[in-house]
Amino acid sequence: MNDRYESPLSSRYASDEMQYIFSPDKKFSTWRRLWTALARAEMELGLPVSREQVEEMEAHLTDIDYEAAAAHERRLRHDVMAHVHTFGEACPKAMPIIHLGATSCYVGDNTDIILMREALLLVRDKLVRVLAHLADFAERYKALPTLGFTHFQPAQLVTVGKRAALWMNELLMDLDEVSYRIDGLKLLGCKGTTGTQASFLELFEGSHESCEELDRKIAAEMGFAATVPVSGQTYSRKVDAAVLSTLSGIAQSASKFATDLRLLCHLKEVEEPFEAQQIGSSAMPYKRNPMRCERICALARYVIADAVNPAVTAASQWFERTLDDSANKRLSVPEAFLAVDAILNIYANVSRGLVVHEKVIERHVLEELPFMASENIMMDAVKRGGDRQKLHERIRVLSQQAGAAVKDRGEANNLIDLIAADPLFGMSREELTVHLEPERYIGRCPEQVDRFLREEVRPVLERYAPALEGRDTELSV
Repeated sequence: MNDRYESPLSSRYASDEMQYIFSPDKKFSTWRRLWTALARAEMELGLPVSREQVEEMEAHLTDIDYEAAAAHERRLRHDVMAHVHTFGEACPKAMPIIHLGATSCYVGDNTDIILMREALLLVRDKLVRVLAHLADFAERYKALPTLGFTHFQPAQLVTVGKRAALWMNELLMDLDEVSYRIDGLKLLGCKGTTGTQASFLELFEGSHESCEELDRKIAAEMGFAATVPVSGQTYSRKVDAAVLSTLSGIAQSASKFATDLRLLCHLKEVEEPFEAQQIGSSAMPYKRNPMRCERICALARYVIADAVNPAVTAASQWFERTLDDSANKRLSVPEAFLAVDAILNIYANVSRGLVVHEKVIERHVLEELPFMASENIMMDAVKRGGDRQKLHERIRVLSQQAGAAVKDRGEANNLIDLIAADPLFGMSREELTVHLEPERYIGRCPEQVDRFLREEVRPVLERYAPALEGRDTELSV
């Protein structure tokens, strides 16, 4: 339908897998799974719930009548009760025991935790794929000298592969955070209207052990090791804040990568993929705009800003529960996941198709190398009997002259010629050019990359090897 707003995260950016996790089908079928798990646990703990009722519920986990649910919600003004009635109409024998002892957050909050965990698992797999692409890139270019930059001014040489290792290092930090969140998520369980389990204590005629066992059974059926130890009606909204903080971290890392690449694209050194019929500008046919990386940065800003939402929500909850979280959660949590999913889709696309222009990189290195070689030249001249202080001052003066030639007159860097012509140094041009080998100035970059890949990256790729069997999501637009 084209006559109403549709989120670009759905229509343009996020993958089908992530969209499904936060879809109505996934949400409401999970509600039904939770109701069925509750009924099964209550049956096993001796409450008047029959196996026939549980089996009837199991048979109708996914056949959701959305029109009936919408009609019930218009009448009842309560989404959970609307779906209780809709489920009950599909399961007439089970209707009397559906939602027995529970409050709305039993299905709402537990489902939110389940969906966030599944979404984090998908994010983890996509992070691993991006790491694999960058690892291949770093291995290939670990010894290719390139200008390092501080303040975006030329600094000591690094290598193209070493710079990729910096991007990977931040992604490894993000992966640790994601894994920590996945492992730490707990179900809310069955805690009741204010977290006291009073309704269940009544149902179980004062048996505290039965109340605790109910929580354990439901957690086990839903694939969790534990439920939260104490709660109000909801799980602490700090959980949402922590999860979105993790997503914000991924956005920060991706934006750093994309910004670096946008600058490298301007330098014509490294570019993102550009398809054969892709148009960079409607007005300037020659343009090769880094639109993929620009999109990463745009979406990253959205995620970083969105992460404020659950933090403010967590800070403003009243006592055992207030409902000003609900509308905000419906927007902030799913959309953060959809945006990060889109970011990682683009990141994977770019990182597996990076284009390196080695000759441009070499030219830029050679333009700046005489300045970087000046210290080595000075040391060589001292070994030949020169005065270190006088040589230092002379190189400073000659460097300024060479810099003026480059910046004011547009000429080539002639520092080596100026030094060769200066009798204070007593060195020929041939002797000076020995100092102009870029490989002499990259330090331990190749060794650092080798060690980083061997000790940090490869073990992670092996640990999450199944993630590498999946395909990267193709960009839809």
